[in-house]
Amino acid sequence: MALNLTIKQLRYAETAGRLGSIAAAAGEHNISQSSITAAIDAMEAALGFDLFIRQPAKGIMPTPSGLEALKMIADILRQHNHFEGELEALGGASGGVLRVGCYVTVAPGLLPKVLGEYSSAHPEAQADISEGDMTAMTDLLGQGVIDIALTYELGSVGEISFRPLFKAPPYALIPDDDPLSKQATVSLADLASRPFIMLDLPHTRGYFEQIFKDQGLYPKIAHSSKSSEIVRSMVAGNFGVSILNIRHSRDTGYKSVPLTGELLAPTFGIASLKGVRPPLMSRLFIDQLERLQASGAFDDLVVAPPAS
Repeated sequence: MALNLTIKQLRYAETAGRLGSIAAAAGEHNISQSSITAAIDAMEAALGFDLFIRQPAKGIMPTPSGLEALKMIADILRQHNHFEGELEALGGASGGVLRVGCYVTVAPGLLPKVLGEYSSAHPEAQADISEGDMTAMTDLLGQGVIDIALTYELGSVGEISFRPLFKAPPYALIPDDDPLSKQATVSLADLASRPFIMLDLPHTRGYFEQIFKDQGLYPKIAHSSKSSEIVRSMVAGNFGVSILNIRHSRDTGYKSVPLTGELLAPTFGIASLKGVRPPLMSRLFIDQLERLQASGAFDDLVVAPPAS
Protein backbone atom coordinates (compact mmCIF):
# COMPACT_ATOMS: atom_id res chain seq x y z
CA MET A 1 0.00 0.00 0.00
CA ALA A 2 1.35 3.45 -0.97
CA LEU A 3 2.36 5.82 1.82
CA ASN A 4 0.53 9.14 1.60
CA LEU A 5 2.99 11.19 3.64
CA THR A 6 3.41 14.92 3.09
CA ILE A 7 6.55 17.02 3.27
CA LYS A 8 4.91 18.96 6.09
CA GLN A 9 4.45 15.77 8.13
CA LEU A 10 8.07 14.81 7.47
CA ARG A 11 9.27 18.24 8.60
CA TYR A 12 7.21 18.10 11.80
CA ALA A 13 8.50 14.62 12.65
CA GLU A 14 12.12 15.58 11.89
CA THR A 15 11.91 18.68 14.07
CA ALA A 16 10.33 16.78 16.96
CA GLY A 17 13.02 14.11 16.74
CA ARG A 18 15.85 16.65 16.47
CA LEU A 19 14.62 18.69 19.44
CA GLY A 20 13.34 15.73 21.49
CA SER A 21 10.15 17.60 22.23
CA ILE A 22 6.74 18.08 20.62
CA ALA A 23 6.38 21.44 22.39
CA ALA A 24 9.74 22.65 21.07
CA ALA A 25 8.85 21.48 17.55
CA ALA A 26 5.56 23.36 17.74
CA GLY A 27 7.46 26.47 18.80
CA GLU A 28 9.94 26.20 15.93
CA HIS A 29 7.14 25.87 13.37
CA ASN A 30 4.87 28.36 15.16
CA ILE A 31 1.93 25.95 15.26
CA SER A 32 0.02 24.10 17.96
CA GLN A 33 1.38 21.02 19.72
CA SER A 34 -1.71 19.13 18.58
CA SER A 35 -0.71 19.72 14.94
CA ILE A 36 2.72 18.15 15.55
CA THR A 37 1.13 15.25 17.44
CA ALA A 38 -1.45 14.68 14.70
CA ALA A 39 1.26 14.59 12.03
CA ILE A 40 3.32 12.06 13.99
CA ASP A 41 0.26 9.92 14.77
CA ALA A 42 -0.71 9.86 11.09
CA MET A 43 2.81 8.87 10.06
CA GLU A 44 2.99 6.10 12.66
CA ALA A 45 -0.40 4.75 11.53
CA ALA A 46 0.72 4.73 7.90
CA LEU A 47 4.12 3.18 8.67
CA GLY A 48 2.81 0.55 11.03
CA PHE A 49 5.36 1.25 13.80
CA ASP A 50 6.07 3.89 16.40
CA LEU A 51 8.58 6.62 15.60
CA PHE A 52 8.86 7.83 19.19
CA ILE A 53 8.52 6.75 22.78
CA ARG A 54 6.48 9.33 24.70
CA GLN A 55 8.04 10.14 28.08
CA PRO A 56 5.70 12.20 30.29
CA ALA A 57 7.43 15.40 31.44
CA LYS A 58 10.61 14.30 29.61
CA GLY A 59 9.73 14.78 25.96
CA ILE A 60 10.07 12.11 23.29
CA MET A 61 12.77 9.64 22.29
CA PRO A 62 13.08 7.84 18.93
CA THR A 63 12.49 4.11 18.87
CA PRO A 64 15.21 2.05 17.11
CA SER A 65 13.05 1.91 13.98
CA GLY A 66 12.17 5.57 14.45
CA LEU A 67 15.84 6.51 14.56
CA GLU A 68 16.45 4.84 11.22
CA ALA A 69 13.34 6.46 9.77
CA LEU A 70 14.46 9.91 10.96
CA LYS A 71 17.78 9.47 9.16
CA MET A 72 15.89 8.69 5.96
CA ILE A 73 13.53 11.62 6.55
CA ALA A 74 16.46 14.00 6.99
CA ASP A 75 17.90 12.82 3.68
CA ILE A 76 14.54 13.22 1.94
CA LEU A 77 14.12 16.75 3.32
CA ARG A 78 17.66 17.70 2.26
CA GLN A 79 16.93 16.50 -1.28
CA HIS A 80 13.57 18.28 -1.26
CA ASN A 81 15.18 21.55 -0.15
CA HIS A 82 17.69 21.20 -2.96
CA PHE A 83 14.97 20.42 -5.51
CA GLU A 84 12.82 23.29 -4.26
CA GLY A 85 15.72 25.73 -4.40
CA GLU A 86 16.66 24.72 -7.95
CA LEU A 87 13.05 25.10 -9.13
CA GLU A 88 12.63 28.48 -7.45
CA ALA A 89 15.80 29.70 -9.14
CA LEU A 90 14.74 28.68 -12.67
CA GLY A 91 13.01 32.01 -13.17
CA GLY A 92 16.16 33.91 -12.21
CA ALA A 93 19.01 33.83 -9.71
CA SER A 94 17.26 36.24 -7.36
CA GLY A 95 14.67 33.74 -6.15
CA GLY A 96 14.93 30.85 -3.72
CA VAL A 97 15.87 30.25 -0.12
CA LEU A 98 19.35 30.40 1.40
CA ARG A 99 19.54 27.91 4.28
CA VAL A 100 22.74 28.64 6.17
CA GLY A 101 24.03 27.98 9.66
CA CYS A 102 26.57 30.12 11.49
CA TYR A 103 28.72 29.46 14.53
CA VAL A 104 26.98 31.43 17.24
CA THR A 105 29.91 33.55 18.50
CA VAL A 106 30.83 34.64 14.97
CA ALA A 107 27.33 35.46 13.75
CA PRO A 108 27.06 39.05 15.13
CA GLY A 109 30.28 40.15 13.43
CA LEU A 110 30.04 38.14 10.23
CA LEU A 111 26.40 37.89 9.14
CA PRO A 112 25.64 41.62 8.74
CA LYS A 113 28.75 41.92 6.58
CA VAL A 114 27.91 39.04 4.23
CA LEU A 115 24.10 39.09 4.18
CA GLY A 116 23.86 42.79 3.32
CA GLU A 117 25.71 42.35 0.05
CA TYR A 118 23.90 39.09 -0.68
CA SER A 119 20.48 40.70 -0.19
CA SER A 120 21.43 43.58 -2.46
CA ALA A 121 22.49 41.17 -5.22
CA HIS A 122 19.47 38.88 -4.74
CA PRO A 123 16.64 41.01 -3.32
CA GLU A 124 13.96 38.31 -3.79
CA ALA A 125 15.95 35.62 -1.99
CA GLN A 126 14.99 34.56 1.51
CA ALA A 127 17.60 33.78 4.14
CA ASP A 128 16.82 31.07 6.70
CA ILE A 129 19.54 31.41 9.36
CA SER A 130 20.37 28.88 12.09
CA GLU A 131 22.90 29.52 14.86
CA GLY A 132 24.65 27.09 17.18
CA ASP A 133 27.96 25.64 18.29
CA MET A 134 30.19 23.40 16.17
CA THR A 135 28.30 20.25 17.13
CA ALA A 136 25.00 21.88 16.15
CA MET A 137 26.43 22.89 12.77
CA THR A 138 27.37 19.27 12.02
CA ASP A 139 23.97 18.02 13.19
CA LEU A 140 22.01 20.60 11.18
CA LEU A 141 23.94 19.75 8.02
CA GLY A 142 23.33 16.04 8.52
CA GLN A 143 19.63 16.59 9.20
CA GLY A 144 19.14 18.67 6.07
CA VAL A 145 18.03 21.76 8.01
CA ILE A 146 20.84 23.83 6.44
CA ASP A 147 22.75 23.44 3.17
CA ILE A 148 25.99 25.12 4.28
CA ALA A 149 27.50 26.18 7.60
CA LEU A 150 29.86 29.03 8.45
CA THR A 151 31.95 27.52 11.21
CA TYR A 152 35.40 26.53 12.37
CA GLU A 153 37.01 23.53 10.70
CA LEU A 154 35.38 20.43 12.12
CA GLY A 155 38.46 18.20 12.07
CA SER A 156 38.20 14.67 10.71
CA VAL A 157 34.42 14.54 10.26
CA GLY A 158 34.08 12.07 7.38
CA GLU A 159 30.86 13.41 5.84
CA ILE A 160 31.83 17.11 5.92
CA SER A 161 33.80 19.04 3.30
CA PHE A 162 35.38 22.37 4.24
CA ARG A 163 36.48 25.48 2.34
CA PRO A 164 38.72 27.78 4.42
CA LEU A 165 38.06 31.52 4.53
CA PHE A 166 40.50 32.82 7.17
CA LYS A 167 42.60 31.91 10.19
CA ALA A 168 41.29 33.14 13.54
CA PRO A 169 44.20 33.34 16.01
CA PRO A 170 43.30 33.69 19.70
CA TYR A 171 43.63 37.13 21.30
CA ALA A 172 43.24 38.50 24.81
CA LEU A 173 40.40 40.62 26.20
CA ILE A 174 41.73 42.88 28.95
CA PRO A 175 39.69 45.34 31.08
CA ASP A 176 40.51 48.98 30.31
CA ASP A 177 41.86 49.68 33.80
CA ASP A 178 44.15 46.62 33.89
CA PRO A 179 47.79 47.62 33.18
CA LEU A 180 48.00 44.78 30.66
CA SER A 181 45.58 46.67 28.40
CA LYS A 182 48.30 49.28 27.77
CA GLN A 183 50.71 46.69 26.37
CA ALA A 184 51.11 46.01 22.67
CA THR A 185 51.01 42.26 23.34
CA VAL A 186 50.41 39.93 26.26
CA SER A 187 51.37 36.33 26.97
CA LEU A 188 49.35 33.41 28.28
CA ALA A 189 51.48 33.60 31.44
CA ASP A 190 50.22 37.18 31.93
CA LEU A 191 46.63 35.95 31.65
CA ALA A 192 47.19 32.95 33.93
CA SER A 193 47.84 35.35 36.81
CA ARG A 194 44.39 36.96 36.46
CA PRO A 195 40.84 35.64 37.04
CA PHE A 196 39.71 34.11 33.75
CA ILE A 197 36.28 34.30 32.08
CA MET A 198 35.80 31.09 30.05
CA LEU A 199 33.67 30.80 26.92
CA ASP A 200 32.18 27.39 27.69
CA LEU A 201 30.97 25.86 24.41
CA PRO A 202 31.61 22.34 23.08
CA HIS A 203 35.12 22.14 21.57
CA THR A 204 35.80 25.79 22.50
CA ARG A 205 36.57 25.29 26.19
CA GLY A 206 38.85 22.36 25.40
CA TYR A 207 40.68 24.45 22.79
CA PHE A 208 41.34 27.33 25.21
CA GLU A 209 42.45 24.99 27.99
CA GLN A 210 44.77 23.19 25.56
CA ILE A 211 46.63 26.32 24.44
CA PHE A 212 47.35 27.07 28.11
CA LYS A 213 48.33 23.45 28.78
CA ASP A 214 50.77 23.49 25.84
CA GLN A 215 52.75 26.13 27.75
CA GLY A 216 52.48 24.36 31.10
CA LEU A 217 49.81 26.77 32.33
CA TYR A 218 46.19 26.61 33.42
CA PRO A 219 43.75 29.54 33.59
CA LYS A 220 42.25 30.57 36.95
CA ILE A 221 38.64 30.17 35.83
CA ALA A 222 36.51 32.59 37.86
CA HIS A 223 33.39 32.58 35.69
CA SER A 224 32.14 30.85 32.55
CA SER A 225 29.39 31.49 30.03
CA LYS A 226 28.09 30.01 26.80
CA SER A 227 27.65 33.51 25.37
CA SER A 228 30.57 35.48 23.93
CA GLU A 229 28.61 38.68 24.55
CA ILE A 230 28.37 37.89 28.26
CA VAL A 231 32.08 37.08 28.32
CA ARG A 232 32.81 40.49 26.79
CA SER A 233 30.49 42.21 29.27
CA MET A 234 32.13 40.50 32.24
CA VAL A 235 35.59 41.50 31.06
CA ALA A 236 34.36 45.09 30.59
CA GLY A 237 32.95 44.89 34.13
CA ASN A 238 36.44 44.03 35.42
CA PHE A 239 35.55 40.49 36.52
CA GLY A 240 38.62 39.08 34.79
CA VAL A 241 40.36 38.56 31.46
CA SER A 242 39.46 36.22 28.62
CA ILE A 243 40.42 34.88 25.19
CA LEU A 244 38.36 34.87 22.01
CA ASN A 245 39.07 34.34 18.32
CA ILE A 246 36.66 36.69 16.53
CA ARG A 247 36.79 40.41 17.22
CA HIS A 248 33.73 42.47 18.08
CA SER A 249 33.02 45.55 15.97
CA ARG A 250 33.63 47.75 19.02
CA ASP A 251 35.88 47.38 22.05
CA THR A 252 33.98 49.05 24.91
CA GLY A 253 35.34 48.72 28.45
CA TYR A 254 38.13 46.39 27.38
CA LYS A 255 40.99 46.12 24.89
CA SER A 256 41.63 43.40 22.32
CA VAL A 257 45.33 42.60 22.64
CA PRO A 258 47.38 40.18 20.47
CA LEU A 259 48.86 37.14 22.19
CA THR A 260 52.54 36.22 21.90
CA GLY A 261 53.82 32.73 21.21
CA GLU A 262 53.10 29.98 18.69
CA LEU A 263 49.42 29.35 19.40
CA LEU A 264 47.03 27.12 17.50
CA ALA A 265 44.84 29.29 15.27
CA PRO A 266 41.64 27.56 14.11
CA THR A 267 40.46 28.00 10.53
CA PHE A 268 37.04 29.48 9.85
CA GLY A 269 35.22 28.65 6.65
CA ILE A 270 32.34 27.00 4.82
CA ALA A 271 31.21 23.48 5.70
CA SER A 272 28.89 21.34 3.59
CA LEU A 273 28.09 17.68 3.12
CA LYS A 274 30.51 15.71 0.96
CA GLY A 275 29.02 14.47 -2.28
CA VAL A 276 26.00 16.79 -2.01
CA ARG A 277 25.88 19.76 -4.36
CA PRO A 278 24.35 22.72 -2.50
CA PRO A 279 21.31 24.43 -4.07
CA LEU A 280 21.88 27.36 -6.41
CA MET A 281 21.26 30.06 -3.79
CA SER A 282 23.88 28.49 -1.53
CA ARG A 283 26.36 28.25 -4.39
CA LEU A 284 25.85 31.94 -5.16
CA PHE A 285 26.42 32.71 -1.46
CA ILE A 286 29.64 30.67 -1.47
CA ASP A 287 30.83 32.59 -4.55
CA GLN A 288 30.20 35.86 -2.71
CA LEU A 289 32.06 34.67 0.38
CA GLU A 290 35.07 33.74 -1.73
CA ARG A 291 35.02 37.18 -3.41
CA LEU A 292 34.92 38.84 0.02
CA GLN A 293 37.81 36.65 1.14
CA ALA A 294 39.90 37.72 -1.86
CA SER A 295 39.19 41.39 -1.13
CA GLY A 296 40.32 41.14 2.51
CA ALA A 297 36.82 41.85 3.84
CA PHE A 298 37.29 39.49 6.79
CA ASP A 299 40.55 41.03 8.04
CA ASP A 300 38.82 43.18 10.65
CA LEU A 301 37.27 40.11 12.30
CA VAL A 302 40.62 38.90 13.65
CA VAL A 303 43.35 40.31 15.87
CA ALA A 304 46.63 39.54 14.14
CA PRO A 305 49.40 38.09 16.33
CA PRO A 306 52.73 39.96 16.44
CA ALA A 307 55.13 39.22 13.61
CA SER A 308 57.72 36.58 14.42
